[in-house]
Amino acid sequence: MFDLGRSFLASVERSPDALALVDGPVRLTYAQWADRVLRVVASFDAQGLKPGDTVATALQNTWPMATVHWACQLAGLTVAPFNWRIKPEELDYCLPDAGARLLIFQDVSAAAVAASPAAQALPRVDAAEFETLLAAEPAPALSRADAESLSLLLYTSGTTGKPKGVPRRHRAERAAAVAHVAQNCYAVGERTLGVMPLYHTMGVRSLLSMALIDGLFVCQPRFDTTGALELIEGERLTCLYLVPTLYHDLLANPRFAQTDVSSVRKLGFAGAPMTDGLLQKLDKAFRPQLFVNHYGSSEIYTFTINQNAPAKPGSAGKAALNQRIRVVKLGSHDPDDRAAVGEEGQIIADLAGDEAFEGYLNRPDADAKALHAGWYFTGDTGFFDADGDLFVSGRVDDMIITGGENVSPVEIESVLSLHADVLEVAVAGLPDERWGQKVVAFIKRRAGVDQTALDAHCRASGLANFKRPREYVFIDEIPKSPVGKILRRKLQAGDFQPERPNRSIPT
Repeated sequence: MFDLGRSFLASVERSPDALALVDGPVRLTYAQWADRVLRVVASFDAQGLKPGDTVATALQNTWPMATVHWACQLAGLTVAPFNWRIKPEELDYCLPDAGARLLIFQDVSAAAVAASPAAQALPRVDAAEFETLLAAEPAPALSRADAESLSLLLYTSGTTGKPKGVPRRHRAERAAAVAHVAQNCYAVGERTLGVMPLYHTMGVRSLLSMALIDGLFVCQPRFDTTGALELIEGERLTCLYLVPTLYHDLLANPRFAQTDVSSVRKLGFAGAPMTDGLLQKLDKAFRPQLFVNHYGSSEIYTFTINQNAPAKPGSAGKAALNQRIRVVKLGSHDPDDRAAVGEEGQIIADLAGDEAFEGYLNRPDADAKALHAGWYFTGDTGFFDADGDLFVSGRVDDMIITGGENVSPVEIESVLSLHADVLEVAVAGLPDERWGQKVVAFIKRRAGVDQTALDAHCRASGLANFKRPREYVFIDEIPKSPVGKILRRKLQAGDFQPERPNRSIPT
């Protein structure tokens, strides 16, 4: 099968004059972009890099970052993209773990690079000097990789310990990109917003899928709702693939109502569940032809797909093109110990799927926890309904056990999100002497709503009594990760800002 380098060259040969990449004033056709990519390949050669070596990056979504990604695919190198907010101690762990031979960084990560002994021991290229990499004559237009070569080394967030490296081969990356095109019904020449970080599987998938269909990747280095709306309108973007938080923020921008978003016909989301309230608002605001709930991970890109998310709120749908899914009983490591219909358990995925990884880098402990009998144990909880559709209810570690009952935060968040005066909500379990844990709702609100009103809303919704929040905490912002995931552990640790008494609450 094709490797990714050949895939990129195929698009260049097929549509050399099609617009491929936009980053502010930089506008490159496929032919122009290929010229830059091959010059970077030649520069890698000049630095002595060989196929199989690893290039680390700490870059925002810019044309240099996207160019380095493709240059590595053609050169047979592995790209290890790090969060540009990375800390020195994280660099000291990740760079040796990845076996990095070169580090490319920019101003926002420069202080961390300067403070990291591991980074200082490596050859480095500052993005401000990136143009120097283009001085070399272009390398020949050929790929030095094959389908079995390592393409990408993603690092998980490491919220419960050291980050875990997820090595991914060309064949798995390409299979994931092809499936992404098919499952989102992308046509030739689609245009997408490249704002999901290229150190995150969603960002990488947007980059690869656009190249496969001779489409346009419009860089936004750092999410800004006004800037995103300007790009949607100005570049006539046709599809969006974002985490729910970014969609929420787009709709909250006062300029949304005045922005022409009619070119956007396909919406996709992943990375976290989307509340029922936000689903309804987005469906009304965009009226998309396709609204896809994509459920997956860095380890196995796609688990399940629901191509009509508003029709069945909360449903992640059924197993995707390259996957088989099961739900097993909580606490079990036996893939055949299946949970009953409607019973909450742990979601597992078949490691024989085309998009799957083969195990973590240098982490036999993580392999022993997650890989069992040919299946990947995701750490996510969920259940199948009577139609065979999967519902993802949260993380095994996030499950609230109150009075001996298992309670999913996601279910309660969806109920509360339907209240008109709830702007954002997160639910977590806090210690309680009587119940073990009590259900607590953290709310970013509009004016006029209080605990009594929200409790009445939960009662009227039919939410089971034991699932109703016993406490409501009003806060200014819900703590989230850089890619928009709710950080429940911060809420449980009290690491948040209570609502300021003099805060201007929206009406």
